Amino acid sequence: MEFSLSIVLSKRVQRLQSSPTLAVTTRAAELKAKGRDIIGLGAGEPDFDTPEHIKEAAIRAIRAGQTKYTAVDGTPSLKRAVTEKFRRDNGLIYTPNQILVSCGGKQSFFNLCQALLNAEDEVIIPAPYWVSYPEIVRITGATPVIVHAGLEQHYKLTPAQLDQAITSRTRLMIINSPSNPTGMAYSRAELAAFAAVLRSYPHVFIATDDMYEHFQWQGGPFCNILMTAPDLYERTLVLNGVSKAYAMTGWRIGYTGGPEHLIEAMKNVQSQSTSNPASISQAAAEAALSGDQACVQRMCAAFHERHNFVYESLRKMAGVRVLPADGTFYSFPDFSRVIARRKLKDDNDLSERLLLDAGIALVAGSSFGAPGHLRLSFATSMESLEVAMARLAAFLEK
Repeated sequence: MEFSLSIVLSKRVQRLQSSPTLAVTTRAAELKAKGRDIIGLGAGEPDFDTPEHIKEAAIRAIRAGQTKYTAVDGTPSLKRAVTEKFRRDNGLIYTPNQILVSCGGKQSFFNLCQALLNAEDEVIIPAPYWVSYPEIVRITGATPVIVHAGLEQHYKLTPAQLDQAITSRTRLMIINSPSNPTGMAYSRAELAAFAAVLRSYPHVFIATDDMYEHFQWQGGPFCNILMTAPDLYERTLVLNGVSKAYAMTGWRIGYTGGPEHLIEAMKNVQSQSTSNPASISQAAAEAALSGDQACVQRMCAAFHERHNFVYESLRKMAGVRVLPADGTFYSFPDFSRVIARRKLKDDNDLSERLLLDAGIALVAGSSFGAPGHLRLSFATSMESLEVAMARLAAFLEK
């Protein structure tokens, strides 16, 4: 006798999309495995190796037998290092009970949304946005409210747009500066203007995603909204991590500072999902935050040099509109005119053509809420970037 099993997936998971940035990286790897010459400019991952003093700290932890469970919210010594980092770099004072260490920045934001949001809530997400923001909000049943900020306003939300987007259902707004995917950073004055709006809406929490804090070379020095408006302390969550600044993407360590009662709730969420982050990764992260920061400065200088090359190359290409970035390792050019001239369907179609015809892997801007754009990661060698820009120019000149 044969049985037929029909699996009905949850409505929650059916609303989700897989990560497009990871999909592009996977597709490029598959083509490379088949012998194709592909230059991958899709992944948001520094091409530098993790600095030696950080790797050595992990090795020492292994040899010392630090291979057991830790506290759910992180080892006491790492949490002390995080509080010291916040004090040293941002002038923000937290106690260890206000810190949660998680398995990467993505889990930090996931924990926050699970702890804070209900199905009737709304979350303001400026577009272009990091691809995971809307999807993680949707998992909770809450509604992402996407507010578009185009090239003409340097991809940055205005105070008027923020004010218009807030309703009685708004529970959270997200600020990502410097931004993935645009590389744009909000100035101290722009953040102060946001704070002036938010003071009128005490029911709204703020999440400031500072993952690219150390890779800002223009419009600085770096500032987040809490550094501008300390009176928002009790409703601001500061999210950060070691993945980008220390070339530690695979180590999976993110951290959050915020109000103790909300951090405790996020800790409870984490206790029922992953428990603690990897003990060895925590030892490495402690060395990263507490050790010599010269490695971060060297990486930032290299990314700045690559940015200048990529920007100058793109702005000379017919049909491409591009702005200089304030930081990160991304450029976010507008190819709308190219798409129209080539009679392509959209930016996804252009991304596919570039992959197959030019051997360049880029991520379509639609994935970031900005149709017509492509995100280009210059977290690769200058040699690869020179070849990639030459291929792109040749493709556009056909």
